[in-house]
Amino acid sequence: MTITGENFVAGERRGSAGTWHAHAAASGEPFGEAFAAAGAGDVADACAAAASAQPVYAALPLSERAAFLRLVAEKIDELGATLTQRAMKETGLPEARLNGERGRTVGQLRLFADEVENGAWQQLRIDHADPARTPPKPDLRLRMVPLGPVAVFGASNFPLAFSVAGGDTASAFAAGCCVVVKGHPAHPGTSELVAGAITEAVAEAGLPGGVFSLLGGTEHTLGETLVTDPRIAAVGFTGSRGGGLALMRHAAARAVPIPVYAEMSSVNPVTLMPARLEEAAEDLARAYVGSLSLGAGQFCTNPGIVLAVESDALTRFLIAAKDALADVGGQTMLTTGIHKAYTEGAERLAARSGAELVGLGGEAPGTCGRAQVYSVSADAFLADEDFEEEVFGPASIVVRCADLDQVAAVLSGMEGQLTTTLHMAEADHEAAAALLPVLEKLAGRIIANGWPTGVDVTHAMVHGGPFPATSDGRTTSVGTLAIERFLRPVSYQDMPEALLPGALHDGASGTLRRIDGTYET
Repeated sequence: MTITGENFVAGERRGSAGTWHAHAAASGEPFGEAFAAAGAGDVADACAAAASAQPVYAALPLSERAAFLRLVAEKIDELGATLTQRAMKETGLPEARLNGERGRTVGQLRLFADEVENGAWQQLRIDHADPARTPPKPDLRLRMVPLGPVAVFGASNFPLAFSVAGGDTASAFAAGCCVVVKGHPAHPGTSELVAGAITEAVAEAGLPGGVFSLLGGTEHTLGETLVTDPRIAAVGFTGSRGGGLALMRHAAARAVPIPVYAEMSSVNPVTLMPARLEEAAEDLARAYVGSLSLGAGQFCTNPGIVLAVESDALTRFLIAAKDALADVGGQTMLTTGIHKAYTEGAERLAARSGAELVGLGGEAPGTCGRAQVYSVSADAFLADEDFEEEVFGPASIVVRCADLDQVAAVLSGMEGQLTTTLHMAEADHEAAAALLPVLEKLAGRIIANGWPTGVDVTHAMVHGGPFPATSDGRTTSVGTLAIERFLRPVSYQDMPEALLPGALHDGASGTLRRIDGTYET
C-alpha cells in the first residue's frame, strides 16, 4: 500500500498540496511525503457521510457486523512489515514491540467480533404485560442501541493499539457506530496505512463509505471542529490531561452536549507492604526499574509513585534500585515534544523541596529519555501536591512513610488513578485488607504482586479510573466492556411484535435475555 499523504473521507482519498511531514523520532528530522491537513470542509463531509451511513451500519445483522470487524483485522495483519517499519521510524519504538502491538490490535478487533455475535451486550429485557394488575402493567422490552457517529483521537504512545484501529474504534464499530478518526500527527504514515486497510474492508463488506474516515493535521482547531460537529455523538480520546479537558469543554458547550470518554493521566501508585519488602527488597527493586523504564516509560500505567514504610528493607530497596538504574540505557522517546516535556518535568521534580536523588540511568543523548528515581518523605509529599504530577517518561518517586497509617493517608489524598498495586506476602494480608477500600476508591484496577505496565485485552479488564485518570470512572477503554460507552438503552412499550427488533420477539433464541426478571438463553 502506497502512502500518499492524503486523508480518507468516506472511502475517498482527499488532499490538497501537502503542508506537513512526519518526523523521525530518533532525530526529529522531517522525512518522506508531505501530508495534507484536513480542513473544516473535510470534517463536515466526513461527519455528514457518517450520519448518512449510521442507520445502514446500525441495522446490519450482527453476524455481518462481526464479519466486518474480522475483515478489518485481516487487512491490517496483511500490512505486515510495511506497517512495522513505518511505525518504527515515526515512533522510535522497536520492531518486536510494534509487531506485538499489531497483534494486539487485530486481536481486539477479533475479540469484539466474538462479542458482537455473543449478543449479551444488547442487555435484552422483556417484562410481559399484566392487564389484571391495578393499574395495568404494560408490555416493556429493552435493548441497547448505538449512540451514533463517534470521533476517535489517536494516541501518541500506541500508534496501533490506541490509534486509528485501536480499542476506541474497535468498540465503536462493535456497538454499531460509524467512526471519524483524527489521526495523531506523530505517526501520519502509520495512520494512513491502517486507514487504507479499514477503507478496503468497508468497500469489500459492501458498506457505505461513511462508516469510516481519517482526518489528519497538526492544528488543535481540527479536533475542536470535529467534536463540535452536531452529527458526532460521542468522543474517544487517549492523551494528555490538557487535551482531554479541552475536548470535554468543547463537547459540553455544544447545543446538545455529548460524552467524551478520555483517558488522561495517572501515576499508578505501588505499595510495598512490610513483610514482602523485607523478604524480597532487591528483587522488587529490579522489577520496579524494569517496569519504570519499559518503552522509555511512555505508558499510561507507568509506576510513577512507590510507597513503603521506612525500614532497613526500604534502604536495601533503594540501593538495589540505584544499581539497577545504572544498567538502563537511554531510549528514544516518541517525539521531540514528548522528550522536551519529559526533560522539563524531571527537572521540576528534582528541584522540589524534599526530593532526594536515588539514582539515574545511563547517559541519554539526543531524544532519549534518561531514567531517574527520587525519594521523598511522606510529610514532604503531602505538603506539596505537585509531587503527584505525572512526568510522562521513565521518572518515579519513592515515598517514605512512617507507618501503614501514613501509607493509607497518602493513598487517600491522591487523585483518581488507572491502577494501584500491592506487593504483599501472606503476613501482610490483614493489613492489605484494611487498605482495599481505599484502593477501590482510588483506581479502576488493583494489582497484586505484579507491575502495572501491561494491559490485557479481556472481558474482565478495566482500563479506566476515577477522574482525572479518565473523564468517566464508570467506563473502560480496554476490554469488551468498552462497548458500553457507545450504547444507550431504548424501551419499547406495548409495541406490536411486527415492529419490534427480532431479538425482542417472544420466540427469539440464542442470546442471553432477562425475561420477567429471570435470565434465559
